[in-house]
Amino acid sequence: MIPGVFRVRVWAPVGVLTSLAYCLHQRRVALAEPRGSDDRSPVDPRLLELKMVQVVFRHGARSPLKPLPQEEQVEWKPQLLEVPPQTQFDYTVTNLAGGLKPHSPFDAQYRETTLKGGVFAGQLTQVGMQQMFALGERLRKSYVEDVPFLSPTFHPLEVFIRSSNIYRNLESTRCLLAGLFQRQKGPIVIHTDEASSEVLYPNYQNCWNLQERTRGRRQAACLQPGISEDLKKVKEEMGIAGSNGVDFLILLDNMAAEQEHGLPSCPTLKRFARMIEQRAVDTALYVLQGEDRESLQMAVGPFLHILESNLLSAVDPATLPGKTRKLYLYAAHDVTLMPLLLALGIFDHKWPPFAGDLTMELHQHQESGAWFVRLYYQGKEQVPRGCPDRLCPLDKFLNTMSVYTLSPEKYRTLCSQAQTMGRGNGE
Repeated sequence: MIPGVFRVRVWAPVGVLTSLAYCLHQRRVALAEPRGSDDRSPVDPRLLELKMVQVVFRHGARSPLKPLPQEEQVEWKPQLLEVPPQTQFDYTVTNLAGGLKPHSPFDAQYRETTLKGGVFAGQLTQVGMQQMFALGERLRKSYVEDVPFLSPTFHPLEVFIRSSNIYRNLESTRCLLAGLFQRQKGPIVIHTDEASSEVLYPNYQNCWNLQERTRGRRQAACLQPGISEDLKKVKEEMGIAGSNGVDFLILLDNMAAEQEHGLPSCPTLKRFARMIEQRAVDTALYVLQGEDRESLQMAVGPFLHILESNLLSAVDPATLPGKTRKLYLYAAHDVTLMPLLLALGIFDHKWPPFAGDLTMELHQHQESGAWFVRLYYQGKEQVPRGCPDRLCPLDKFLNTMSVYTLSPEKYRTLCSQAQTMGRGNGE
């Protein structure tokens, strides 16, 4: 979770394509649907060749973003930040154009909050580093050992790496790479973007329309029937005053962090753990207004456009050699995974865990030339919305994505609408 980013949000997939968007989409789909393909014919998995993998993952376990106002607080000691030797991996960070690393305003904000024990808010811990190393090992087993898809050592023409410009994400990526490429210790390049234009999370600072739609909804969520009563009950048992701004998102953030590290958590948090997680999800879904397709588009549409563009480039015979990668890695956040899962129709109504991953495989049938997508969440194969089964024809998968995908131009237009209206009203 990112401070100021989950100020508001709710996601649920609805809506249809406009005729113009549909026509543009059909032109894209023509690349993905070879002549003579028959979705009704059974596909022999042994005849599928893996062509590309995209992995979107949340960072590993970290310290809380905001401590709970309790007399007895958990101690977050610096020893929790010790780096396991096997996770060491040299890397450099550049902007998307290959220039200098941008400034990270979020990291500056985290350093303003020191938790009891001396650790800053939002810091990746040893537990988180080990989680990310384990994810890297899992990817290595899948794409280096079980299937000889990637080289055992890093090759820049095979792998593209992008992360949000937040230190715990960059360090999480380091640990994943150490698990994935164990015979090499770097250096590699991680690409990142300015906070003002980042699309690896819902960018409320950059998207005025999304900001206006969600303004005040996090606070309003706490007043909703069910959420209000449950929140009052938990806070009273914890001895937290009702007017201090603590909501289920803050409760879950502390509870999850403490549980991941085996720290002595408040008994009330343990007793109401399941309810706290569910109410945090309910709060999140309320904030972004689940009936509003445009809110979901603005939250995750630009990132979906990147994922879609990678797929289309891979299947386009006109794509020049070296213009696509075998593996794309994106270090993101829980507030990225949740809308992605909703857009794809595979959200399980559970909060995305630390080191959680969404993996998208692109396969081509060796005889028919048809393209297919396989989708995995937490290592378990999923059936995206609009797909007949787990092996999804690419055209159907693109059709599901396109409902929420936004090109950079459409994103800027949609995000600026509230700003234009506000100026017109004299705001």
